[in-house]
Amino acid sequence: MNPAPSISETTLGRPLEGWRLRLYTIIFEADTKAGRAFDIALILAILLSVLFVMLGSVATINAKYSSLFSWVEIGFTALFTIEYVARLICVRHPLRYALSFFGIVDLLAMLPSYLALFFPEVYVLVDIRVLRLLRIFRIFKLTAYLAEFATLGSALRSSARKIMVFLSVVLMVVVVMGTVMYAVEGEKNGFTSIPTGIYWAITTMTTVGFGDITPKTDLGRLIASTMMLMGWGVLAVPTGIVTAEMTAQRRETRQTLTSTTRTCHECLSEGHQADANFCQHCGAPLTPYQH
Repeated sequence: MNPAPSISETTLGRPLEGWRLRLYTIIFEADTKAGRAFDIALILAILLSVLFVMLGSVATINAKYSSLFSWVEIGFTALFTIEYVARLICVRHPLRYALSFFGIVDLLAMLPSYLALFFPEVYVLVDIRVLRLLRIFRIFKLTAYLAEFATLGSALRSSARKIMVFLSVVLMVVVVMGTVMYAVEGEKNGFTSIPTGIYWAITTMTTVGFGDITPKTDLGRLIASTMMLMGWGVLAVPTGIVTAEMTAQRRETRQTLTSTTRTCHECLSEGHQADANFCQHCGAPLTPYQH
């Protein structure tokens, strides 16, 4: 009697083989000729679809070619739907892909077109397809940029607590200064409440300076000048924190081997090195590298 199939051998988790493996290699890996051609064609389709949506927002152009824009959008929506379904079919764990970052972006790329059938005002969200252009890093093998992107993300996570402490201090400063300006300038000069003073303090410290509320007294102008000078330092501190974290991480880890667009069939992570046998994230076996 044959043993019951394991979870990895079920429909949602079976090993990739045959046409599913070939389709997976084309769609998810850009190191092969077919994969590179597929990704380039996909990027061109995304650019064209975004271009048509932008042109369709121009009233004079839309009035003349409205029917053409409608058919073009139907075509692009059908194309992206087929591509999304193909991605779900060829991966081992469709739900895992659907809940991943690119899976959600791929879904959002076509979802507004369907929602627009019931809520026409949602159609403007179709331009979210431009997020899919993040795949361009894979197409032209800009793996160094992928590594730098990962380094930036790691640095932001590492410096999150420091930045939160800094922002807390900034928040206290704008609350205090906004209250002071309310007391100094008063309602007659536009500072009608403490929240209004805080709003002025935020726009001044961030060097935005809308100019809708301005101090009229000499003391108020002195406080405003101090806030403006403080604004330069406020903008520089978070940048310095993140830069210091990136420098520290770069000293700790040096990549000596070239990464590829190889993806793990289990966790869908990519960037594995050409001679790697196991996924660096989940430990699953990797298929032989194809190029």
